[in-house]
Amino acid sequence: MPESVLRITQYLCSMQISSLLLEKAVNEFTRLPGIGKKTALRLVLHLIKQSPEEVQQFNDAITRMKEELRFCAVCHNISDSDICNICSNPSRKKEMICVVENIRDVIAIETTQQYNGLYHVLGGIISPLDGVGPDQLQIESLIQRVEKEGVSELIFALSPNIQGDTTIYYIQKKMEPFNLKVTTIARGISFGGELEYADELTLGRSLQNRMPVENYVSH
Repeated sequence: MPESVLRITQYLCSMQISSLLLEKAVNEFTRLPGIGKKTALRLVLHLIKQSPEEVQQFNDAITRMKEELRFCAVCHNISDSDICNICSNPSRKKEMICVVENIRDVIAIETTQQYNGLYHVLGGIISPLDGVGPDQLQIESLIQRVEKEGVSELIFALSPNIQGDTTIYYIQKKMEPFNLKVTTIARGISFGGELEYADELTLGRSLQNRMPVENYVSH
């Protein structure tokens, strides 16, 4: 950032912003996760310097994303169409499904380039204290996929904590009538950690060294 812009940022952060329009824009950016007031102010000042056409492109991209983005009818990942490009990719191993908590976990695993199967996004994990039960998750649609798609292996890639273990155990019991291999990623990720914050090497090795669920979840 140019020194002059940095000085303006520091000055405005140390005082009440005189422009209500600027202050409103800064406040909107601070609503984003991980964005404090200083970072928000830098972003707004950057946009002020852009041409009207560039700002409009930025605005159009956000608006189109909000209005047109969909969720895959099969795996519940984000998609531009009814079926995401992972589920529709013929080179993917259709017999293998990796079960994850959220879309961020799909992105994290894809970054490792160590997995070539399909996914199933639960939309959360079982957490009674937070009022999240099995009925609030995409578990029934997972059972339907196992029944219809000839799945041979189910891989659990949930964050290693009590809620994740509870979810794995619940789904594992639901899968007992089916003849399939049920595994989970190895303990390369510390218990109590979040999957999305694991480094690529650790996450990749965890996928390669996955283990049977019965050796992992305490009964």
